[in-house]
Amino acid sequence: MTDIKRGDELGESYRRGITDVLVRGFAEDFAFFSGVPQVLADAFEHMVLLDRFYVALVDGEPAAIASVTEGAQECFAPRWDEIRRHLGPVHGTMSYVIVRSQFLGAYDGAREGLAEIGFVTTAPRFQGRGVATALMRHVLALPEYEEYVLRDIKDTNAPALGLYAKLGFGEFRRRPIRFAKRAGFSAYISMNLVQADRLAGR
Repeated sequence: MTDIKRGDELGESYRRGITDVLVRGFAEDFAFFSGVPQVLADAFEHMVLLDRFYVALVDGEPAAIASVTEGAQECFAPRWDEIRRHLGPVHGTMSYVIVRSQFLGAYDGAREGLAEIGFVTTAPRFQGRGVATALMRHVLALPEYEEYVLRDIKDTNAPALGLYAKLGFGEFRRRPIRFAKRAGFSAYISMNLVQADRLAGR
């Protein structure tokens, strides 16, 4: 059975489980910080803002997550000392700078009624069971938003792009990257979904 709750509704006892889903789902992207999931979770656990994450639970266990932010809201609050404590003084300092520059920063088209969805991922052992689809449908049903944006999806991430297209998202921006051959993908794709019926009612 899949149940969907916001992180702050679940409480602090779920913080580690939510972080574990995050670091395992984005292990490839987070490889610079550490290739060891437990070390990554130790370093990142403190910075997750629970009220910005929706969590799909399967039999009470975090199985998929997605952040939802509006305006200038962030989904992380990294602390320099905490990241350094787990990743070391030099690597931790570099990692903190990268987290600040890559993970923080509102969408440049942010406005009231527009939500940015980010860090959508499913724990490996729950993949292929429709958990992410259920989570996304829940988020898209939130009544306070009429437009949703997903930024910077790798063009090689066919499962994610397929899911978002199935839910009604369309591409609105494609950002080519340098050194595509080395990176293993050629562009970041951003997508949006406007729910016209809600927009007309505002």
